[in-house]
Amino acid sequence: MTKLISNDPDNTAIHTTNDDQAVSLHSKPPSFWQRYQTPVLLTVVGGAIDTIGFITLFGFFTAHVTGNLVMAGSGLVKGEQGLWIKLAALPLFILTVMVTKIFIDHSKNKQLTLSRLFLAEAVFLIAFMIAGLYYQPFVDAGDITVAITGGLGLIALAIRNTASKTVIKHMSPTVLMTGNTTQLGINLTDYLINRTADNGKKLTHSSALVFSFLVGALLGALLYIQLNFWAVGLFVLPVLYLSVMARDKAFLQSIA
Repeated sequence: MTKLISNDPDNTAIHTTNDDQAVSLHSKPPSFWQRYQTPVLLTVVGGAIDTIGFITLFGFFTAHVTGNLVMAGSGLVKGEQGLWIKLAALPLFILTVMVTKIFIDHSKNKQLTLSRLFLAEAVFLIAFMIAGLYYQPFVDAGDITVAITGGLGLIALAIRNTASKTVIKHMSPTVLMTGNTTQLGINLTDYLINRTADNGKKLTHSSALVFSFLVGALLGALLYIQLNFWAVGLFVLPVLYLSVMARDKAFLQSIA
């Protein structure tokens, strides 16, 4: 490796070459926030919305859709109301995924696809908030108002899940924590056995996702106590922010 110093009087252009490739010595590795802001923000939002829905809508999951099947089975045994709403969550989720996938496949401007998906998520989260404010208090687990409100939140996070499986190919799911928690255990084991930089990076990634979901769940519960369904609006803001950021090519390259 040969050090090259330019004739620049300020001597600021110092570079190294290796196999005729120049790399700036002044370039810094991305910070934790630059590297993980997207998964952290999305995971916090997912945890918060899932918790708010669970608290207010008689155990309805907006993110953990298969959890609704468990709750339906429990409700069937206990004779609880709202069984049909929890069972309907699965076909609604699948239908949303299908519509979203068709939109992605037929999107003419691929650079704006992710931005529009985030915007769609934000719109349905706002609708989720408005429905909650309008229909509350929820007193009957089997009422159509519970289905409408929960369905809007579920659609928002179904759009997110579809984006994470298609457009955001290199980012772990931000609402499905069972897989991320399993990965955290695997990465922790690998790091304890072999403390390499690569294993450390993987452990940081999985830890950030699990911790962010926990933070989101706690924030969602605490803010709901203080603000009622208005709390949802606070979690729409990060999604809108990412919708704007996703219009930037450099940002897309860092997550897609």
